Amino acid sequence: MLLLLLESPHYLLPALHKNNSRVAVLGASGGIGQPLSLLLKNSPLISELHLFDVHLTPGVAADLSHIETRAKVQGYLGPDQLADCLKGSEVVVIPAGVPRKPGMTRDDLFNTNASIVATLTEACAKHCPEAMICIIANPVNSTIPITSEVFKKHGVYNPNRIFGVTTLDIVRANTFVAELKGLDPARVNIPVIGGHAGKTIIPLISQSTPKVEFPQDQLEALVGRIQEAGTEVVKAKAGSGSATLSMAYAGARFAFSLLDAMNGKEGVIECAFVRSEETESPYFSTPLLLGKNGIEKNLGLGNLSAYEEKIVGEALAELKGSIKKGEDFVKNRK
Repeated sequence: MLLLLLESPHYLLPALHKNNSRVAVLGASGGIGQPLSLLLKNSPLISELHLFDVHLTPGVAADLSHIETRAKVQGYLGPDQLADCLKGSEVVVIPAGVPRKPGMTRDDLFNTNASIVATLTEACAKHCPEAMICIIANPVNSTIPITSEVFKKHGVYNPNRIFGVTTLDIVRANTFVAELKGLDPARVNIPVIGGHAGKTIIPLISQSTPKVEFPQDQLEALVGRIQEAGTEVVKAKAGSGSATLSMAYAGARFAFSLLDAMNGKEGVIECAFVRSEETESPYFSTPLLLGKNGIEKNLGLGNLSAYEEKIVGEALAELKGSIKKGEDFVKNRK
């Protein structure tokens, strides 16, 4: 067991040292929320785990509370209990929203999920304005601008504390490259920049650790698979949902990294979709050095290959359109 702990990368298992963080999960009873909450319950960094949803949360909380780890679990049900769920929270993870079904794009989710995210982040701005806000709800390319505009309206906006969780793209890139090259996926790291939908997902294979190379046709097929991996899951589930288990894992990985950094661990780097000046797009995912106060440093795009520069350029118009859609939603919201 000790050997396993020593050999596992930091994002697979939470840090061994203890902390007393209060974490809230909004949308905790859903397909992502339940496995995500289970993984968070395992973390010795979390002393209180607050679960919110509009249905089932007392049962989910009771179930998780029987697990022999230190985090105390409390369930909150419905809008009247949202404020109590959020008060004192240091990290809020938001997987709430409807999942994608066959034939749906992430933009098809916009109207429903935009309203959900705006409502939940408004409560965060009121009741835990200094918390780290981690948005999983799609379309992330629009829900992060929505979150930012909501926080601006309440006068509590801090761009270093609002994250669009794109970690699943990195997890998939690591896995697919490892499969093709016969590597241990836990030892592969592929930065993924841009956004979190289709062609805005830009895996930087040229910056892989360890270094890997592919013929151009194979590279383009690999990038295409990473970009459309969500659709691959939606089709495989044949109408019963989207990527829930892998997204829960990716969300937990990001949360563990953030908690580690908040707890003083140095050198913690994760990609996320955030307010950015790295390109002409006002929001853009890049590797970020995390610290006690959120983003410590944006590490930028690094050296791109000619092919990567091309797909970055092709993604910008779509990204900017999705961002404007999110910003306009809040401006026009009553």
